[in-house]
Amino acid sequence: MKQLERLLAEKLLQISAVKLQPAIPFTWRSGWRSPIYNDHRRALSYPKVRNFIKAELARIVLERFPDVDAIASVSTGAIAIGALAADCIGASFVYVRSTPKDHGLENSIEGNLVPKQKVVIVEDVVTTGANAIKAIETVKAAGCEVLGAVTIFSFEFHKALAAFSDLDIPLVAMTNYHDLVDVASENNYVRKDDVKVLRQWHNDPANWIPAPLR
Repeated sequence: MKQLERLLAEKLLQISAVKLQPAIPFTWRSGWRSPIYNDHRRALSYPKVRNFIKAELARIVLERFPDVDAIASVSTGAIAIGALAADCIGASFVYVRSTPKDHGLENSIEGNLVPKQKVVIVEDVVTTGANAIKAIETVKAAGCEVLGAVTIFSFEFHKALAAFSDLDIPLVAMTNYHDLVDVASENNYVRKDDVKVLRQWHNDPANWIPAPLR
């Protein structure tokens, strides 16, 4: 049986929820040039993939964090899948805004999070980890205990892994960059020559310069 990381990578590639374009890279909001772009919201349109992610996410939460009271998704990409998983395990659900609402109740957390609840953070992609770390701090400030975090995809950058380690918060990734690149190569989503480029980018993404088109 295939391990989860490789199986999920295959499914995300099949529905173009992850796109690999070493020759025509994307520009991220951070300004980084990147040969990869994650659009996991596409999975919501594919019932079989959506249900697979929901079921595996729920399983991971129950196995790794059995004392969970609530799931808190990082806004906005993880909201839907976090709510589905929470429903699956019968847990409370909230989501954490990147910035407090600028009107009305000015909430940072949407939903009813009760102090002293034990919470699992759900994210769709962990790059630097900044958004998830901010959500963890927000949940802690609300008087709750954060048991851990689960993400659909992790780039496994050292900065992010170190940030979670410093907070003593376990991070569980359903799949990751290295397994995705391996699966993409084995299934001809990229050329063999592109694999080297994809790995070079991962070594120093902030300073990566794409090769000029021929």
